[in-house]
Amino acid sequence: MIVGKGNAATEAGELPPQELVDAMHAYNEALAKAGVLLAAEGLLPSSKGAQIAYSGGRASVIDGPFAESKELIAGFWLIQVKSREEAIEWALRVPVPPGHDGVGLDVWRVFDASDVLDESLPEEERERALHVRLRGDVPDA
Repeated sequence: MIVGKGNAATEAGELPPQELVDAMHAYNEALAKAGVLLAAEGLLPSSKGAQIAYSGGRASVIDGPFAESKELIAGFWLIQVKSREEAIEWALRVPVPPGHDGVGLDVWRVFDASDVLDESLPEEERERALHVRLRGDVPDA
């Protein structure tokens, strides 16, 4: 997953310049043509979101906006590639917003059921986890 960082402009809900939008569309099209794009989405400002906090075993809701816009996510690309190096190669091709300095992207490996579905798990558990992941539902017991 390639994660784009937020900034004051994204938190203010400002749209990027048209040339950046066009460059992002071209980048997304390149990902799609390469057959590696699973999803690519921008996120609304944190004022439209919520956080869930835990204390003493209870959950509570904190409405946005949230402090430290540089710590927020503005958007993401979910890609399926063969290696960390290939993911970084794609991340290096993301168009840079005008005037942007500092860390702008993070590259994360998505942890999925195949990372833990080894022979040490009972067959029923492996099948159940794969079924939920691939089909989005729970098999009948």
